[in-house]
Amino acid sequence: MLARQRQSAILELIRQRGGVRVSHLVSRFGVSDMTIRRDLEVLAERGLIDKVHGGATLAGPGSADEPGFAAKSIRQQAEKRAIAERAARLVEPGMAIALSAGTTTASLAARLAEVRDLTVVTNSIPVADAFHQNPRADQTVVLTGGLRTPSDALTGPVAEAAIAALNVDLLFLGVHGMSPRTGFTTPNLLEAAVNRRLIDAARRLVVLADHTKWETIGIATIAPLAEADVLVTDAGLPAEARRQAGEQVGELVVVDTR
Repeated sequence: MLARQRQSAILELIRQRGGVRVSHLVSRFGVSDMTIRRDLEVLAERGLIDKVHGGATLAGPGSADEPGFAAKSIRQQAEKRAIAERAARLVEPGMAIALSAGTTTASLAARLAEVRDLTVVTNSIPVADAFHQNPRADQTVVLTGGLRTPSDALTGPVAEAAIAALNVDLLFLGVHGMSPRTGFTTPNLLEAAVNRRLIDAARRLVVLADHTKWETIGIATIAPLAEADVLVTDAGLPAEARRQAGEQVGELVVVDTR
């Protein structure tokens, strides 16, 4: 096999799996460790992959790249449903809760319509819409106001001021990425500031993040992993990532999508 053919095959394998180890590629293609590392170097120089310790992963978007709400809503739908269903079990009648912007938090909102005497604070237009589609006289929804972002979050001084005056029992936080090094991150600087305000307003922080968020890094850190009282994710999260996350968050909850 020519080098270019092998590199194309390696790239296709990484696209299928999301990442591969050098040792696996050596065994699969029957070449030396050094040859595989040269192949990975070529692919990395072309911006197609990211080299990591012991292997490579598919190159991610830029740390300031922010997909819109509609684009994100079609990704990992089964995982988001399972995460939302598990998170809903943490909510009890009479609670005051906050939901940040995000497609997983919007999925959670749809599952909370029947909870009695609930007060919901949110900076997310889709989250507020989910409650307004199933109105209850005993529920109160507080939409912060502010400047709208591509992910339909309301941000800026108006949103921050509204949140600063409130106190809630639980915050359900959606994130763009999570990593032991950078913590929970977002590609939007304004959203990061609002999310920090939400964390300050909450007695407990529950982060909702599917497995694809692991080692995805946005430009702005919201909080370190250790600040999460609970992290709800799905069974697609690799064993090593579970170990690392479990060592830092208060409680790691892994849901099955089957």
